[in-house]
Amino acid sequence: MAKKRKPQNAVLFHHPEAVDTSGPRLMGRHAAGEGFLKGFVRHSGVDAFYCQTLNAEHFDDFKTRLGALDQNKRDCHLVPLGKMGGKMGGQTGGQTAGHDVKTLMLPEPTLAPFAWRRRGADNRGYSLCGLSHTMASARIMDGLGDLLTAPLQPWDALICTSNAAKTAITMVLDNLGDYLNHRGGPEEAFKPLFQMPVIPLGVDCDAYPSGDKAERESRIIRRGLGIGEDDITVLYFGRLSFHAKAHPTPMYLALEEATKRCGKKFHLIQAGWFANDGIDKEFREGAQAYCPSVNCIFLDGREADVRFKVWGAADIFTSLSDNIQETFGLTPIEAMAAGLPVVVSDWDGYRDTVRHGVDGFTIPTWLPLAGSGGDLALAPEMTLSPTAADKAYDHYLGFVSQCASVDIAAATEAYVALANDLALRKKMGDAGRKRARDTFDWRIVVGEYQTLWRDLENIRNREDEIAPAVPGRPPVPLRDDPFTLFEGYATETIDGNTVASLVFNEDAGDLTQRLDAVRAQYMNVFAAAAHLDRDEQDIILSKLDEEGHLDILSLAELFPADRRYLLARTIAWLVKMGIVHLDVAVGEPKS
Repeated sequence: MAKKRKPQNAVLFHHPEAVDTSGPRLMGRHAAGEGFLKGFVRHSGVDAFYCQTLNAEHFDDFKTRLGALDQNKRDCHLVPLGKMGGKMGGQTGGQTAGHDVKTLMLPEPTLAPFAWRRRGADNRGYSLCGLSHTMASARIMDGLGDLLTAPLQPWDALICTSNAAKTAITMVLDNLGDYLNHRGGPEEAFKPLFQMPVIPLGVDCDAYPSGDKAERESRIIRRGLGIGEDDITVLYFGRLSFHAKAHPTPMYLALEEATKRCGKKFHLIQAGWFANDGIDKEFREGAQAYCPSVNCIFLDGREADVRFKVWGAADIFTSLSDNIQETFGLTPIEAMAAGLPVVVSDWDGYRDTVRHGVDGFTIPTWLPLAGSGGDLALAPEMTLSPTAADKAYDHYLGFVSQCASVDIAAATEAYVALANDLALRKKMGDAGRKRARDTFDWRIVVGEYQTLWRDLENIRNREDEIAPAVPGRPPVPLRDDPFTLFEGYATETIDGNTVASLVFNEDAGDLTQRLDAVRAQYMNVFAAAAHLDRDEQDIILSKLDEEGHLDILSLAELFPADRRYLLARTIAWLVKMGIVHLDVAVGEPKS
């Protein structure tokens, strides 16, 4: 009988901030980091735990966290910086413990510093394995660029949490590789030689009750929130940010229409947190303006009782993400694990997790044509000042999101279909729960990590070169046009053949009144400089009112050549605001 292989282990690079969900600025990466640590302790089957840290306090934090999680009380070993690979020995309370762990697992994609450190010792000594989260910040883009010139090997890996993330990462690496090759290196000398597997984030499915227990908890929670037995409750869970997460207006407009069509009382729970009072005010006023018929409930998603129990109050989960800040999106699989049908945008990692018509509904999204957003790309000088970098990053996310659209009509149809059909909600909820357990439970995901670590091979060091640039490529390779870089996020591209038409709404007044109402809120116009101006918007609406519908190429003829690049993003914004609707050209197959 073949000897059973020992479970694959890794040295975990530990920083308390990466796994701490108790802070005031709770992010998805914190929840994912905490979830991985819990999942690894529970499902890895290893006989001891190894970690690398920046200081002794961080190792103490690692031991404390694992001591609270591990019922078997396995040993924790510290592998000091520079002492990784082979049988270098780890430290446990001052004592040295031999080990042969051959992978260093990092919680982010910045592998280059660790590759340079390893090169000074033994490139064949161990593998580096990183993990992608957001792709949109200057620091992460710069860190990805460093991967092409750092001594990374084919036995290293950068795990992409979604296919959309892999597409964007590949775009950054291709841009810089092309630049370096044309500067003087051999053809294709600069290309990633490391592995880029797609492995999703995970969730602890056992943390979400089912059956009679779930029904009892649901009744208690709904009663406490004043939700009637026959009412429909829609849940959005996550950070509440209109510029860096999900703009709420499409959700509000679709739920308002669904309420009117269903004739039922709708509640919308928004469980999360606001970065400041100004954002809080925009959300609350937006809810009053765009879905006055819906009872909107705001809860602090950082509170444990809310974070782990609010799922029981909902009939439907929704997240109409339209932001390039995110690459995976953990909350839809949390909702699926809780047995909720989901309505999410067909965007980034959501399209890897939610099966349209099975676990819920994915709502089409749009981005302007690739190559038309170079003026929105992050400016490289901004990295010289942390304050300027943070401000530039926020503006980058916000301006790009204001040029992305979610199909409000399709979202409305999804909400109506689920609200009117209890059997459909149960069927999709059960399908999602099974998918979460079979595909996204940490038991499965940790196993995929361990398989990857086992498969990473040892081969020779890759060549490191620099090379010149060519016309037609981004002048700053790591700051590509966002509509090119994130083209894979959207369902469709707004090109010359895309057809635009007005959304008629008898209750909202004439076009001028509707546009004035939309523009009255700062959250709708903070990126106005990225769009055509008000007078030009009136020209678009007037022409569509006159013609019924027009393709983008025809609308472009209304404006001077030097203003046309603003048209698609302005159309996208008008769609986001529920004033214009988009469709592919007649006769074109829908992708």
